Amino acid sequence: MGKLWKTALLIASIGFLITAAAGAVSATDASNSGPVLQVQENNETDELPVEPPTEESHPGYEAIQQEDDTEEKIELGEQLYFDPRISETGTISCNTCHNVMEGGDDSRPTAMGVHGETGPVASPTVWNSGFHHTQFWDGRADTLAEQAEGPIVADVEMGMPDHEAALDRVRAVDGYVEAYEDVYGDEIDSDDPDDIVTLERTVDAIAAYERTLVTPNSPYDQYVEGDADALSEQELDGMETFQELGCQSCHSGPMFSGQWENPESGEGVYNQHPTFEDNAQCEEYIEEYDLMENPGRMGVTDDERDEYNYKVPTLRNVEHTAPYMHTGQVPTLEESIRVMSACQLDHEASDEEVEDVAAFLTTLTGEYPEQEMPRLPNPSGESMIPMDAEGDFEDMEEEAEGDEDDDGMSLLAIGAAIIALALVTAAALVGYSRYENQ
Repeated sequence: MGKLWKTALLIASIGFLITAAAGAVSATDASNSGPVLQVQENNETDELPVEPPTEESHPGYEAIQQEDDTEEKIELGEQLYFDPRISETGTISCNTCHNVMEGGDDSRPTAMGVHGETGPVASPTVWNSGFHHTQFWDGRADTLAEQAEGPIVADVEMGMPDHEAALDRVRAVDGYVEAYEDVYGDEIDSDDPDDIVTLERTVDAIAAYERTLVTPNSPYDQYVEGDADALSEQELDGMETFQELGCQSCHSGPMFSGQWENPESGEGVYNQHPTFEDNAQCEEYIEEYDLMENPGRMGVTDDERDEYNYKVPTLRNVEHTAPYMHTGQVPTLEESIRVMSACQLDHEASDEEVEDVAAFLTTLTGEYPEQEMPRLPNPSGESMIPMDAEGDFEDMEEEAEGDEDDDGMSLLAIGAAIIALALVTAAALVGYSRYENQ
């Protein structure tokens, strides 16, 4: 009986320790787990059955086109925009989070970058972004070019250790260097790729491409241009409700964003969200959709008056940019109307109002210019991403690990220690059993 008990104890001890070790290892695995478009001319709206909230239709590409936005520059910018090879893992491009093949966002609550990392807010649409005075939800970038700098080195986006590391990958491709020379040749007096491919030129080209991403000639634009039959009866009712509720107090102008006449000026249009946080219905939305988890523009200015202030987003193509709000947690257009009504207008919208306003908002979907995946320059048999790319960033990773508290010992190391303990315990029990049997 004694021998059986000792054997059982031995098996149970080993089993328990190995199971614990396996659990620690499993937990470790889980934790790592453009065409040029014409500006539309505006007609008088006096003869229309319902006065529209704006006098202007979509201004078109020519309103924001810059003099040096040549076809060659736009083509280079498009290549860079779609190229994932300038991210740490070679998997994330600008288009990953701002997909121009759909609504200009990524349809996620928050964007997913390298290594599955996610950011704090939803990706705003890139369509018509050239009309904004500032970029990002908190307006921390004044221009499209300035905005393009950030994601390249953001650890939750493209994840490069610095801009030079990204530029070095571009410089290693002759086709890219030649394209930069073609576009910026007049200002280049060197044949050194380090002097030719610069950060300023890279983001300038990306911005030139992004300015072409405009969507004019929506049913609403046709209506403003004088086509009284462009909108249905429900859409007209929704347009009236949109104005009666006061939605245009923020979403004004032809871009329905309160901003368009002075693009890339740095003079952003912001509004506090939520405004009526004491509204009973809004209180529920705040909790359900985490509306007050982010400080908003205060995170940029450190001014308490900017807390929960966000750039007013465009409503153009809004039916294609779900999920909504800066948190990306509001699932449908109808629900977003309810949230905005309660939290911004202190009004509990009826089902009819919600349905009518939603119908009107769909009339703001314009004509998307055709997009084709560009061919990227690359010599056959070579890659912009070195085989030891992961090793290139080991120092950065080791530095991050060195900052961890000693209590943050990896579960993998704990698992190895438990296995070692299991083997020592097993050896001791076996030795003791043999001693008892002698």
